[in-house]
This record gives sequence, structure tokens and C-alpha cells, in this order.
Amino acid sequence: MNYYRAFYPIYKRATKKMCLECENFIERGAKILDLGCGAGIVAKAFQDFFQAEVIGVDIKDQRVLQIPFRIINGRDLPFPTKSFDAVLIGYVLHHAKDPNALLIEAKRVCRDKIVIFEDLPEGLLSEISCKIHGFSFDKFFGNPSKTSFKKEKDWEKNFNELGLNLIFKKRKHNFPVKKELFILGA
Repeated sequence: MNYYRAFYPIYKRATKKMCLECENFIERGAKILDLGCGAGIVAKAFQDFFQAEVIGVDIKDQRVLQIPFRIINGRDLPFPTKSFDAVLIGYVLHHAKDPNALLIEAKRVCRDKIVIFEDLPEGLLSEISCKIHGFSFDKFFGNPSKTSFKKEKDWEKNFNELGLNLIFKKRKHNFPVKKELFILGA
């Protein structure tokens, strides 16, 4: 069963907010890579909102919406250097086997901005929610890697070590999980 279909209404509601939060950082008509696109719901919303050319990639095809798509190995991106105006990484890095490898590849293929949305295990309720999310995602969506969440300061340290310039961040309180939007300059 494709569990994305069951959660489609929840994802759909969240995508408009995500687009609005990125409005000052992504140009209309941009070429966007949705790294870890899952069902394609966010990619489709960004495509429509920004009148953009969007390509989704993931380790397996679980799309419920048809968008241009390629399967990746979870580490390397099959695109030339600087081939996208923006790379979108929406709630993906905590599921990745090697998030730093993905960030390095995102930096390589991006000309302008890397947009990251992440859940943060900060505070008791958020930490518990992240653990439940990790367990359920790994079980129901068949994640081959163990889900692992990082705190804001740990992400910022990673970005700095990888030479990624943090140009904007915004904490989002979506009870009970704390979420963060990071905008990185490529």
C-alpha cells in the first residue's frame, strides 16, 4: 500500500505554507530539484506556485502525483554541476543514510539556494514526536536507513563544516513538533 495516499490531505495543506515561506528565496520560473520528493505533493505545489520546472528524485518511486522523476541511490545526484536554481529538501535529511553526502551533492548541483525543512527533536514533546515519526516512517514507508533527527545547532554545525552559507532560518512551532526552515546559499 502507498501510505502517501492516506496522508495526501495533510501534506497538501502543508505545501501552501511551505511555498509562501520560500517566496522571497525562489524566483518565478526557477528550475527546482526536489531531493527526496516522496509522493511528489510538495514538488507539484512548488511547480504550480513558482511556475517552475521541477524534477523530483528519490530512492524509490512512491509518487501519487506525476512529476518529472528520477530514482537515485541516496547519495549521488545524476545531474551536471549548477544545473538547478534551487534544491528543495523537505523533511528528508533525517531519513537519509548519509545526509552530509546529500548536502554536498545539493551544493554541487545548485546555482543559488538550498531550501531545507527539518523536524527538530528539541523539547520533550518534540523529541517524543520525532521518535514516533521515525519509527512509523521506517516501518510503514520502508525506509532502508534508520531515521535520525538532529537539533538546530547540530544542523548549523554541519552546514558550516560543509561550506554551506546559512542565510536565513525560521523556527516553526507546529505542535508538538518543532520545525525549522533553513535557507542556504549554494
